[in-house]
Amino acid sequence: MGIKSIIFIILRLILGGMMVYGGIQKFQKPIPSPVEVVEKAEKFTAPEKESTLQKILYISGAKQTGYFWQVLGICELIFGLLVLLQGTSFVGAIFLLPITLHIFLFHVFLEADELGELLQTGGLFAINVLLIIKERSKWEHLLWIRPLE
Repeated sequence: MGIKSIIFIILRLILGGMMVYGGIQKFQKPIPSPVEVVEKAEKFTAPEKESTLQKILYISGAKQTGYFWQVLGICELIFGLLVLLQGTSFVGAIFLLPITLHIFLFHVFLEADELGELLQTGGLFAINVLLIIKERSKWEHLLWIRPLE
């Protein structure tokens, strides 16, 4: 086994492990009631706390739907497990791509001042992209389909 294979195994473990952990975390705390969300949000109405208010409202809104936060957690958990398993890692990486992109963009737009978070989420997105590019022989033929002759 070459160094390249070992590096990709480590990258799969990082991405899959973080997604499984994130998926489990979605079910650790009870979902706050709408009244609790409003009470929490009211503490951050000052103009200098607008970015905190945006994060609270965004995440609380996802939780208040009654399904989105849970579906996201289940997807992170299942797709993370798929990435961890060697035979299904490509499929897991494909399914995780919009999720890791969304997580990264959340931090770009709502936590741009948190450099550590940007680096971590950007790293996860980059790992996801690398895992997909590594398997380009499995999908590149889909990009250009030759007409029948």
